[in-house]
Amino acid sequence: MTTADGSPLVPGTLCADRIVLITGAGRGIGHEHALQFAAQGAKVMVNDLGAGVDGSGADRSAAQLVADEINASGGTAQANTDDVSTWAGAQRAVASTIEAFGGLDVVANNAGILRDRMFVNMTEAEWDDVIAVHLKGSFAVTRHAVDYWRAQVKAGEVVQGRVIMTSSPSGLFGNVGQANYGAAKAALAGLTIILADELGRLGVTVNAIAPVALTRMTEGLPGFVDAAKKALEETGFNPFDPAHIAPLVVWLGSTASAAITGRVFTVMGGEIGVAEPWVKGPTMTSTEPWNPAAFTEQIPALVGQARGNSDMSGRTRT
Repeated sequence: MTTADGSPLVPGTLCADRIVLITGAGRGIGHEHALQFAAQGAKVMVNDLGAGVDGSGADRSAAQLVADEINASGGTAQANTDDVSTWAGAQRAVASTIEAFGGLDVVANNAGILRDRMFVNMTEAEWDDVIAVHLKGSFAVTRHAVDYWRAQVKAGEVVQGRVIMTSSPSGLFGNVGQANYGAAKAALAGLTIILADELGRLGVTVNAIAPVALTRMTEGLPGFVDAAKKALEETGFNPFDPAHIAPLVVWLGSTASAAITGRVFTVMGGEIGVAEPWVKGPTMTSTEPWNPAAFTEQIPALVGQARGNSDMSGRTRT
């Protein structure tokens, strides 16, 4: 079994017999998740509707091709083509995984679409469709998985469930032209923290990644393709290869990651970072009612003491 660029995968047993549902696994980052989970011994349900980057159409062969690739290499996989942006579709995807493999251990919420547009021109449909796939889809699949895990706990079973959300630098740091996508991805980062607190009692950890990789969804962004080609030519290493994202997700899906929950990781190429959450910065206090007129001097001074917003690399803008 090889990655998308033909590099060999090193087999292992990190996820031996773990049962994994990956949404949007027909192409790109999700495809690499599927290959590398399987290489580490997991049984993989490859979910993908096979839609275009903008969410239109469907190619139900996309998921099957990945499942066939895994099975031909000695792994174990099945395909599922349900639309996880719907409550019923998400429920079927989870139920199909449990029926096919006898359980469920890991949910990797990866499905996504793009409808990039400057906010002043964005339509209601462009907003709703992106939110539906990224945010509602992640909610719905996770919600049905949690129903299964709760039932297992009530039956006296020990659960080692794992949920991996897919956020984005657009959601953590902001990106012009992606108000819908960035809002959904920021919400997923927040959802990760909340669910980690809520689901720990069930034996379920929840983490997120904010990946950077060259896929169908990013190949149209300025500079991505050129940067990948330049890096490959100069160093022989392509930091934008989506294969570099999966190892972290595979580890987060393993039992070895039990102590880590509620964290968002930035990941690309040869770099993995822990995204530090919102914190209370400089403050001012008063024992008297606030005078709005005084804010004209006070608020700019307060903001001046605070760290600035980050650029897309996660570093403070200068």
